[in-house]
Amino acid sequence: MKMSELAARRARVHCLRTLAAAALALCGAAHAQDTRTVREPVLPPACAVLLAEPALPGRDDAPRIQAAIDKCKPGHALHLAAQGDRRAFTAGPLTLGSGVTLVIDAGATLFASTDPSLFDRGRNTCGTIDAAGTGCRPFITGDGISGAGIMGDGSIDGQGGQRIDGKPETWWQIARRAQKEKLRQNVPRLIQLERSQGFTMYRITLRNAANFHVAMNRVDGFTAWGIRIDTPHDARNTDGIDPGSSRNVTIAHSHIRTGDDNVAIKAGHNGPSENISILHNRFYSGHGMSIGSETNGGVRNVLVEDLDMDGTTSGLRIKSNDRRGGVVKGIVYRNVCLRNVQWPLYIDTNYVPAPPGDLIPDYQEVRMEHVHSLTPGRNVILQGYDEKRPLRLTLDDVVVDGSPLMKIDFARLAGQVNPPGAKGIDCSKRLLPFPDETARVAKRSDELLLPK
Repeated sequence: MKMSELAARRARVHCLRTLAAAALALCGAAHAQDTRTVREPVLPPACAVLLAEPALPGRDDAPRIQAAIDKCKPGHALHLAAQGDRRAFTAGPLTLGSGVTLVIDAGATLFASTDPSLFDRGRNTCGTIDAAGTGCRPFITGDGISGAGIMGDGSIDGQGGQRIDGKPETWWQIARRAQKEKLRQNVPRLIQLERSQGFTMYRITLRNAANFHVAMNRVDGFTAWGIRIDTPHDARNTDGIDPGSSRNVTIAHSHIRTGDDNVAIKAGHNGPSENISILHNRFYSGHGMSIGSETNGGVRNVLVEDLDMDGTTSGLRIKSNDRRGGVVKGIVYRNVCLRNVQWPLYIDTNYVPAPPGDLIPDYQEVRMEHVHSLTPGRNVILQGYDEKRPLRLTLDDVVVDGSPLMKIDFARLAGQVNPPGAKGIDCSKRLLPFPDETARVAKRSDELLLPK
């Protein structure tokens, strides 16, 4: 083949690929609820690299990490990197600044300290249980910032299963004891975002949080792309990602297994959660894809598309009650596969029964399309509040194998679960194991070597 012909063929192939990519991008934009145009993130240029140092008892790397973050110019990233067999950083609380990204490089791990005094808010209650449960600062905080992020092929480990310094229990054991004693645990969240804009998480692995992994409040613009959350199924209150009173959120191409909600969209007194896209994710152990239980601020415009759930307790879940309920509206679940889920479809207005209140759950314009559970679980629950505020749900090609028990109350359904003749979408090749860390990093290294 002549060089001119080869060049022409390459040009045609490039053109076709460009057109196809553009078409896919347009389709994604048409379906997504996040009003931003969200693409795969890129790592910013480095401002500095900190190398891991020898592990010493009681070591706190927070001062040198924080000093480097504070010196980093907006638009740049601080890298934490391994140095030979030295791979660990251990730190107390850290605070991110606007425009600064924290990058944990492959092979390095940033551990949260197990010293409760470092996280204490000044009342000497961190690492205890009481009625309030607000005694600890988060491990990593972003408050009132914009354009920041956490990225890299390394990991952040909250050490929730390690014994707290000076105490006989781990953070998770404290949480279980608080549950038994009907009190609250004072333990640190892993990452807390407050009143911030344009925060990005990319490729990072989060492990063993003592409490929620990523919690946000009044955030406008949040992206989690290709991240992993990996925490045991019995670690109490270790939600994966919780957008609270936040808008323009995209969680994409991520793998989440944890001890509580894999994702929980919440909206309390600080306002609504809206314009949220949950795209191309896989959930494993955890309590499922949840909305609630706080919905009194209103939840609207949510798309959950191309989601696989394998081994969660609940699947597609909306939960609230009349002490924290509100309007949940414009929710679409599309192209979802489930297996070994106890409650594949769980929409409930009486979550954690309590004395009556006047914050009534009202679920409107909820739609499920091409949803298939390969196992029946315990039952399917589709429940509105009363005749005046019924669940309004449209069902299109929704199949739960194995003749599940149905509990349907105060629901106005368009369509039905298991319509006659329906086989459901093909999930046989979709439900894959949680990705191995070594293979994931090796794959990323191969990708970096490919010609652009």
